[in-house]
Amino acid sequence: MYRVSPFVSTFATALLGGALIATVWVNLAPASYYDAIEFRLLDIDLPHWMAALPVSLTPFLLVSHVLMPLFLAFIGKELWEALVLERGALRAGQSLLPLGLSLGGLAGAALMWLAVGTLIETAEEASFGTGWTVPLAGDVTLAYLIGRRAFGPGHPALHLLLLLTIAADIAALVLVGLTLPDLTPRLFWLALPVAASVGVWALYGRHPPPDAGERRRRATLLLWPYALAGLVSWIGVAASGLPPALGLLPVIPAVAHADRTFGLFAEAEAYLRDPLNRLAQGLVRPMTVVLFAFGLTRGGVDLHAFAPTTVTLLASVWIGRPLGMLIGGVGLAFVLRLRLPDGVGLRDLIVIAVIMGMGFTVPILTLDLALPGGAMQEAARLGLAISLLAGPAAIVLARRLRPTDARMPPG
Repeated sequence: MYRVSPFVSTFATALLGGALIATVWVNLAPASYYDAIEFRLLDIDLPHWMAALPVSLTPFLLVSHVLMPLFLAFIGKELWEALVLERGALRAGQSLLPLGLSLGGLAGAALMWLAVGTLIETAEEASFGTGWTVPLAGDVTLAYLIGRRAFGPGHPALHLLLLLTIAADIAALVLVGLTLPDLTPRLFWLALPVAASVGVWALYGRHPPPDAGERRRRATLLLWPYALAGLVSWIGVAASGLPPALGLLPVIPAVAHADRTFGLFAEAEAYLRDPLNRLAQGLVRPMTVVLFAFGLTRGGVDLHAFAPTTVTLLASVWIGRPLGMLIGGVGLAFVLRLRLPDGVGLRDLIVIAVIMGMGFTVPILTLDLALPGGAMQEAARLGLAISLLAGPAAIVLARRLRPTDARMPPG
């Protein structure tokens, strides 16, 4: 099993660093914090058929809508390779068990939110099911940070954990977008990402025929056509009303790629020269800045915001998601007689389910889309911060569940 590149730990550190600074700031001087992240950098007057409301570019929106699509594209690339490339973790029948775990986790989190929220939610602006998409996503970078400590850097369970968190993050954002009330009138804008993806694939992305000339072969190695297609795709997704963070994902299948994968975020990918891996490697350093900025602008936690929404969120990610994963995954494995990936046992699956009880980056990205009002959003944000305690609990659980004759690889 190829080792996961250590830059993912750097991402997690940058995210937590930004969130820690923001949390201290928002609790000591909340007015100046909100003034800073909501400062108007630019007012953009767009026609109504492009945007339902006037757009003011603030640090808050700049990071969430313009920079975070790069992060979603970065992790989406790994999911795409797992689906289509040789030795991909989701090729053929290998996708059934992760699919069962993913769907079970999504269903468990959503159902627990509905059940607990119905019983205890007191916010006046809440109605039945309000915010049920918030607890669906996980957190790729923080899951890696904890998974590396729990399993070791080269353990197959770490790769399964990353796969499940990436799938949960993307699925959650798609579901959030599809449940937005004002989506339907502007869906025609999705023709842009479709056209951009098909066009760049036809001109640059597909493999050249054996008799192609040198000029045609070199054209497949260019990066600027994909960057341009990504910009067009992002405009179409943002204008359609879907979360702009999804804007670059449609172009990923169109980018020329290697024939095989070395695993999720594998160190060996740094030596590959196909356009998809070169684009990803070019994002590694900027991504550290993006995640720090995201933590700084979106990760400030009001420590006084505890409310029933906080309890609902924790019940969803700490109880609903792990139970859903285990019931869905183990149930599907029993019915279809599926096997866990080589090197992954039931103990590892339990630890993975506990780690998936964390949620931060993508759930925070969905707060302003899924929840009304500042109070509910801040209460949910506090719940997401508290949910990170599942990480240390998973490390302790992994050590207790590990057979006495097993040794932990150095983390």
